[in-house]
Amino acid sequence: MTCPPLRRPRHALRLAALLPLALGSGLAGAQQSPALDRVSLWLGGYDAHVDTTLGASDPGGRYGGNFSLENDLGFNDRKRVPRARLDFLVGDSQGFSLDYYSVNRSRSQSLARSISYAGNDYEAAATVRGKLNFDFGSASWRWWFGHGNDVFGLGLGGAYYRVHAAISGEASVNGEPVGQVSSGTSDGAWAPMLQLGWRHAFNDQWRMYADAAGVKKNGGRLSGHIVNAALGVEWLPWPHLGFGAEYGYSRVVLHQRKHAYHANLDMKLDGPSLFVHLRF
Repeated sequence: MTCPPLRRPRHALRLAALLPLALGSGLAGAQQSPALDRVSLWLGGYDAHVDTTLGASDPGGRYGGNFSLENDLGFNDRKRVPRARLDFLVGDSQGFSLDYYSVNRSRSQSLARSISYAGNDYEAAATVRGKLNFDFGSASWRWWFGHGNDVFGLGLGGAYYRVHAAISGEASVNGEPVGQVSSGTSDGAWAPMLQLGWRHAFNDQWRMYADAAGVKKNGGRLSGHIVNAALGVEWLPWPHLGFGAEYGYSRVVLHQRKHAYHANLDMKLDGPSLFVHLRF
């Protein structure tokens, strides 16, 4: 009695020979995109055009007012803002992103019109000193989709923002002079953040990118929303050192609730940025 030839071992050998090729093609498809760096550190400055409005009112909203730091207090409408970013991948298509910038401004000015802030009235011709400090920092986890020259990103994380605003000078309450007083507020908060991004590599030395991020917080002592957007290019003449240039826009709208009064901040920044880009 003859037995049929055994073909299963031959098929198994063929599968074993093809398996490394399949795994190799899968690993090649999962390689890091040339539009991304394993570790990327950006250090630079933002030459921003700034438009800032401060306001305050009583809790019932019956009394209050707004004034412009640029128009009423004589603040320069251009400000160089330091900025730092750090991105690093965990694997080939996801990782952490950190961002920080700070806007610190102060100015003394003789008022051209009367203004009110935090319960005090500053009359026209009074010399006052205004100050505004705003700090923003964020951390997010980002996913990058695509492995060719174009990748698209989605990020989820949190942002911390802090604002300190103050005015000091000759003031009056209900029309009666009260001498030198200071009106100020300082507070900070955490809020969730959503990020979107796009990266494109033209070749080994030139890239283009776009980023957008939104922060929103409802309720609490310091609520509001913050929007950041940027479009930029990278020039990478050396393996670990390059340069970046971008045009950015930011909008900060915050509302603070206190027992005696409510305060608000509306600040817009737009302008070019230059960065030194360290990459690994």
